[in-house]
Amino acid sequence: MAVSKVKKKPATKVKKLVSKISGVKKTPRKYTKRKKVLKPKVVVEKPIPNLDKVVFLERHVRNPIIEPREVNSWESKATFNPTALYKDEMVHVIYRAVGSDDVSRLGYAKSNDGLNFYHDLKDLCYFAPGHDIPDYDLDKLEYSSGGGGMGGCEDPRITEIDGKVYMLYTAFDGWGSIRIALTHISLEDFLANKWNWSKPVYISKPGEINKNWVLFPEKVNGMYAIIHSVSPTIQVEYFDSLDMLDGTYFIESTPPFGGRKNAWDNKMRGVGPSPIKTKFGWLLLYHAMDMRDPNRYKIGAMILDLENPEKVLYRSAYPVLEPDAHYENEGFKRGVIYSCGAIVKNKDIYIYYGGADMVSCVATANLDTFIKKIISGNKTKLITKRKKKKK
Repeated sequence: MAVSKVKKKPATKVKKLVSKISGVKKTPRKYTKRKKVLKPKVVVEKPIPNLDKVVFLERHVRNPIIEPREVNSWESKATFNPTALYKDEMVHVIYRAVGSDDVSRLGYAKSNDGLNFYHDLKDLCYFAPGHDIPDYDLDKLEYSSGGGGMGGCEDPRITEIDGKVYMLYTAFDGWGSIRIALTHISLEDFLANKWNWSKPVYISKPGEINKNWVLFPEKVNGMYAIIHSVSPTIQVEYFDSLDMLDGTYFIESTPPFGGRKNAWDNKMRGVGPSPIKTKFGWLLLYHAMDMRDPNRYKIGAMILDLENPEKVLYRSAYPVLEPDAHYENEGFKRGVIYSCGAIVKNKDIYIYYGGADMVSCVATANLDTFIKKIISGNKTKLITKRKKKKK
């Protein structure tokens, strides 16, 4: 018996038959050439690693560099908040001194390396006795900055311009007047330690409390310039001549308040030393606090525009110095570092500061490296990655 062969229907005909029986029409699939699709690039923004652990400044191993001496009654309790001038290969320092009478005076010391200041060079260089005559028309202030509650001269800032050394300082009358005073001396007399200071004049308004004002070390756009506040904005007063400050003209100022939200300097205190001119801009140090880490004064840094110093170009993302050493916590006020002076010597910056309202100290760094760290702290690294293909 012969077996008949059954012919297989083509697959397409089978599919058509199934579709016809089920009543469902299937759209024939179109085959197109697949295009190669590139995975998109993803830019991940990451902060510079370990920036919070970067050491901005190196403390001198022999800190403190100036300490109180009982042999001099005028500096027997505290010697702190130094300002500095670098001239003729010598570093000249003026510091605030508090004696047994609780009056603040200004002492002098010098050094050939900026680090070692010898006691036999210390000298009482300035005191304006008129500042401790109370103005009883004002309400009495509970004020005992650095323990010097009986008045006098505090927190000096010196600047040399055109053969004159100008000094701004806080003048307290021992009762209710805390004002900024200005005096000057010829550079020749200053270097010879002949303390022929001019009669001081007040440059801040009466009845107000003002501290931490600094004079630029050179003219800005042909004018003398004084920074008198750093928060909420940089406030600068300009003068054709400093002779305008004769005791009758007063600078209108707003004491610092506020700060950067969610940053370490959320409570601003005031400016530090006079600005230092660099190729990047004016380097300005300042004091601030973090209310999440209260009662600790820290030092920050910002770079201001050379022609418009009211404009901040960069600001340190972290403090450049914090009160962590024992001599910054053992004194009249724990947890306080306070700088009034800074100089540049052999490409290094020397920052002079007070520790715990008791002693004078110094910290150093290479200037270019120091500034680059400040600038880099305001930037992020852009790291380009590709998405991994799923297997």
